[in-house]
Amino acid sequence: MSERAVAEHYGADDLRARIFDAIPASGLDMESLRPADLAPVDEFHMGGRAATAEIVSRASLTAQERVLDIGSGLGGLVRYLASEVRCQATGVDLTPEYVDIATELTRLTRLTDKADFVVGSALSLPFDEMTFDAALTFHAGMNISDRETLYREAARVLRTGGKLVIYDVLKGTEPGMRFPVPWAETSETSYLVSAEKLREILSDVGFSILEEEDRTPLVLKHHKQKMAEVSDGKPPPPLGLHLLQRANAKEKSQNMIEMAEAGQIALGLFIAQLRE
Repeated sequence: MSERAVAEHYGADDLRARIFDAIPASGLDMESLRPADLAPVDEFHMGGRAATAEIVSRASLTAQERVLDIGSGLGGLVRYLASEVRCQATGVDLTPEYVDIATELTRLTRLTDKADFVVGSALSLPFDEMTFDAALTFHAGMNISDRETLYREAARVLRTGGKLVIYDVLKGTEPGMRFPVPWAETSETSYLVSAEKLREILSDVGFSILEEEDRTPLVLKHHKQKMAEVSDGKPPPPLGLHLLQRANAKEKSQNMIEMAEAGQIALGLFIAQLRE
């Protein structure tokens, strides 16, 4: 029930039409799309493409590696890996609409030789053991209650010494949550853990943490900037995250700001390595 609710939260019957109408409306040529052109809509995490570039750089991934994105959405991170790192990248996502759109956008950006996508659950990854050199998950864990199985599955498909990069919203030091938020309309599909709990789980399933950072200030900076953009009376650009967040996007961003300021949520980055 929870996985179905998550897929329904992100998917929509008209999602493809809205995105593919917005691309030419933004002045982009469908026949010469570049991955960076799609960043306004396919980088659905705090900080967008700038955060992607920084975090991927810190993970020190190479072109010789095979990399998995768990919770790949519209495929922005996978296409970044394929185009900038030049590695072989695979995305897995629970929402069929996202996988279909990600596959089509990858074809249009001429990256099908480097990037592919499959529908699947993060709790039962459709891959053999020791398939990947690294795995990343950006803003996906918040929808998953069974974090131990999530990270144990990541460990299973990683080769020994493989890296796991987690960029997620975490439970803050203060109690309380308000909805809606970008990842959930209600508490039914929202499952935050604290940084302390995440460290414990990662250690239990076989990872050593190489790097950890509290990026909460980015929540405030990013969302305040976005709120200012939608509050100046101008309509949003044709291509943007509002296509994914629907009519209550402003309320979702406002809730994020207020909870971050109150210490109810935090934004964390973890880079971990699978122990031998």
